[in-house]
Amino acid sequence: MAGCCAIANAAEPVKVGIALDISGPFAALGAEARDGFDLAIEQLDGKLGGQPGEFIKTDFAGSPEQATQLVRRYLQRDKIDFFTGPIASNSALAVMPLLAKDKVPFISSNPGPSQLAGKQCSPYFFAQYQNDNFDEAAGSLADAKQFKKVVILAPNYPAGKDHMAGFKRTYSGEVLDEIYTKVGQLDYSAEIAQIRSAKPDAVYFFLPGSMGINFIKQYVAGGLKDVPLVAPNTVDLDIIPAVGDDALGILNTSQWVHDLPVPANQAFVEAFRQKYNGRYPSAYAAMAYDSILAMDAAVRETAGKVDDREALVKALEQASFDSIKGPFSYGANHFPVQNFYLRVVDKDADGKYVNRLVETVLENHQDAYVSECKL
Repeated sequence: MAGCCAIANAAEPVKVGIALDISGPFAALGAEARDGFDLAIEQLDGKLGGQPGEFIKTDFAGSPEQATQLVRRYLQRDKIDFFTGPIASNSALAVMPLLAKDKVPFISSNPGPSQLAGKQCSPYFFAQYQNDNFDEAAGSLADAKQFKKVVILAPNYPAGKDHMAGFKRTYSGEVLDEIYTKVGQLDYSAEIAQIRSAKPDAVYFFLPGSMGINFIKQYVAGGLKDVPLVAPNTVDLDIIPAVGDDALGILNTSQWVHDLPVPANQAFVEAFRQKYNGRYPSAYAAMAYDSILAMDAAVRETAGKVDDREALVKALEQASFDSIKGPFSYGANHFPVQNFYLRVVDKDADGKYVNRLVETVLENHQDAYVSECKL
């Protein structure tokens, strides 16, 4: 009987709650993340660390209220062992207390809000980056490009404020105007008029998904093509094809790029393009893929004993997997210490839109909030 029970226990699946924002303001980004998750799960044959996996997907629709309800269901009904997936920082902030209370690791594939990097840090939250990091890289880049005066623009929600704070932290020039828009806003005529009036050397903007598509098109149509646009990794392949040639030349920063010369990354990009009809992955797809690999390594490190949460957290801290970003380590707050790169929107030899690697902007960069974390 004991042997029978041991076999039954070994067969218990490792349960993962995956929040997919495939409707609402972040739908395009959510679809990219879904494709990254699906590729990793397929390559692992639906297993984590050799154990059977159960991947429970739901649509949060970019709503913190809906996120809270669905995470309660994940915890109470499904008894998940890991959580991942939402795009928005406000959703991450809403659900983290629930997950921490039940000691369920949240492997974030996208949001890295400042609160969770600092005073609200949790042993159960692991980030792919801290929101401000892209912008700290972009601020350094703007200085290097000698943009003396800029206008900065973002939606009025936690990630928007983090991104603007990050840019200002490293940029030494003059911020002529700091504009906050509505989440999901589609008409930017008033903001473009403000920019035109300010006469900046460049514009720094954080507008994910459909917000970015509409802003770039309207910006160019408004006669501002000659004023350089600089962005974080939100100018990515979830929006570039929809924008078209108006996106060419936009400078953007990221911790990942498709042509990063890392063997694991090259294999990932090849597999992604093969699975998805030649399409290049975005950073959202890439980080979703890496999140599943992190879980896989942690389950293997603990020999499948995911109920031992202390051991599971320690295994996650080791980051003992072949990340497509290349080698990195976690800081004390579970936010990565890693490189950030300059990318530029371009076309490949076949005329497909890509973000091309230009150079490393920041090496082994750590977030600004780690000293506030008391883990």
